[in-house]
Amino acid sequence: MGKSTACFVGAIVILWCCISHVTSDASDHRYTKGDSVPFYANKVGPFHNPSETYRYFDLPFCSPANVEEKKEDLGEVLNGDRLVVSPYKLDFQIDKEPESICKKRLTRKEVAQFRHAVLKDYFYQMYYDDLPIWGFLGKFDSEDKDDTTGATVHLFTHVHFEILYNKDRIIDVFIRNDPHAVVDLTLNREVDVDFTCSAKWIETDIPFEKRLEKYSQTSSLSHNLEIHWFSVINSCVTVLLLTGFLAIILMRVLKNDFVKFTPDEEAVDDQEESGWKYIHGDVFRYPRFKSLFAAALGTGTQLFTLAIFIFMLALVGVFYPYNRGALFTALVIIYALTSGIAGYYAASFYYMIEGKNWVKILVLTGSLFSGPLFFTFCFLNTVALAYHATAALPFGTIVVIFLIWTLVTSPLLVLGGIAGKNSQSGFQAPCRTNKYPREIPQLPWYRRTLSQMAMAGFLPFSAIYIELYYIFASVWGHQIYTIYSILFIVFIILLIVTAFVTVALTYFQLATEDHEWWWRSFLCGGSTGLFIYGYCLYYYYARSDMSGFMQTSFFFGYMACICYGFFLMLGTVGFRAALIFVRHIYHSIKLPLQSQQHERGKILKQYSSSKLHKIILRIKLSITKHEIQCIGNKF
Repeated sequence: MGKSTACFVGAIVILWCCISHVTSDASDHRYTKGDSVPFYANKVGPFHNPSETYRYFDLPFCSPANVEEKKEDLGEVLNGDRLVVSPYKLDFQIDKEPESICKKRLTRKEVAQFRHAVLKDYFYQMYYDDLPIWGFLGKFDSEDKDDTTGATVHLFTHVHFEILYNKDRIIDVFIRNDPHAVVDLTLNREVDVDFTCSAKWIETDIPFEKRLEKYSQTSSLSHNLEIHWFSVINSCVTVLLLTGFLAIILMRVLKNDFVKFTPDEEAVDDQEESGWKYIHGDVFRYPRFKSLFAAALGTGTQLFTLAIFIFMLALVGVFYPYNRGALFTALVIIYALTSGIAGYYAASFYYMIEGKNWVKILVLTGSLFSGPLFFTFCFLNTVALAYHATAALPFGTIVVIFLIWTLVTSPLLVLGGIAGKNSQSGFQAPCRTNKYPREIPQLPWYRRTLSQMAMAGFLPFSAIYIELYYIFASVWGHQIYTIYSILFIVFIILLIVTAFVTVALTYFQLATEDHEWWWRSFLCGGSTGLFIYGYCLYYYYARSDMSGFMQTSFFFGYMACICYGFFLMLGTVGFRAALIFVRHIYHSIKLPLQSQQHERGKILKQYSSSKLHKIILRIKLSITKHEIQCIGNKF
């Protein structure tokens, strides 16, 4: 136990060191007058297509003979960052009058490149002492925004930097373009360009510790907070109404059911079982495709653990604005470290329901989520390579991810599977399962799987849809989301609503004498993921300006993987809640069932003739004590 705890703590320490901060060339961010400050150019791309970004010097800016690249970590590469030393040099506390960076003659091809970039609203991103800077390449005038044919296009040639500092530290940096220092690129002809820059240093009393607060203030503005809290209140009301509905309906119905099934009443002998009690001999019959079901539960448990760890890191302030690649680094490392959880839960549940092939279950568990993610990545990475975009991962990064999967994820998955296989825990079923499955009666359309999934997914989705817009605007846009506490509350509400809705639908399913609830509860719980993907369609066409094949494929491709992950995670939550509920209600009638079975056994023992056995085989499996006594009296 001590070694396991030490390994876990060590993993957390390594994870914190990897993602807690972004290091610059001057790690303490302290300078003296005249010191060189790290200044990097990152990427350029269309403002409305956040995934379609290119290297800064892919456009014909003034570039040195040898472009010096910054060494980046795994998260920065996954984030599409490709930092190179900027052509601008701004020393600490040294004002700079307008001076020429370079002069060059743009060829017709280069003019066409810049013109295309300006018409597509290209922006560029830089980092000065790890502070992000953005700017647009130029401007264009057109009567019709959607039709830029014949538009007048201008390229900005002068950049002015305003830098705020407090003693020996840089607090903030602004970039401004001179609207008069432009070059006309409307005509397809060669143009002479003189790129210039200037800088002004301004002292401020803002402390260094608060220099990043402005990037998170947009999420904390009063009108934004009102919307977020409205979302939380809306979700809480949904939970309260749903809880009240379930408490009143289910408890009243179950109470009546238990009263009817009380063994002390003589009337029980004359009553025939009905509803969910009638299928007590089939309700714990193991589901079809046991290996796939166990793998889905193991993967869902791993993704749930991953989500909890991500929320913990977010709540302690690891994912502050523009901590480059921190989220991607955390996702990769935590997913690798939690693979043992997937192996353990999948294997233990598989053997709990009398599975035998543990190798098959581990292969399924290891590939159920990572397999579709891998094929999606291969396709999207090929698209990015065709576009020469920074979203295309270098070969070295792919090798690193493969080594993490081979040396960390797979061994932990196997170790977890072995531990789950040897856990020796049996499935605790309150009722004995009959040898032959009972026939399920014909159900109306609204009680079938697809209809139940639609009902099960709508309520949890309605509890989170307001918050979804802000998350999408942050992930697929340029807004900043930092209110992780509210997001965590919404996540907890999502789990509660999913569990309650699944429990309710499971009861109604059992009440119609449909005992195949295992897969149904999983599908109903995970159906919220399908609603989220449906919201993706709405967001793309109604709330965003994304366009182009690459951005469209990245958006729908990676959102499909994310929604699939939600499907597995929430499906696991729904099934676990339904399993607890079903065990509880059948445990409450466990003693009456055993009492009846004991009486049946005594009578069958007394009248154990061959003719009686033939008759018994033809009667219902749920035969009552009174019926058996009547048959015995005939003999």
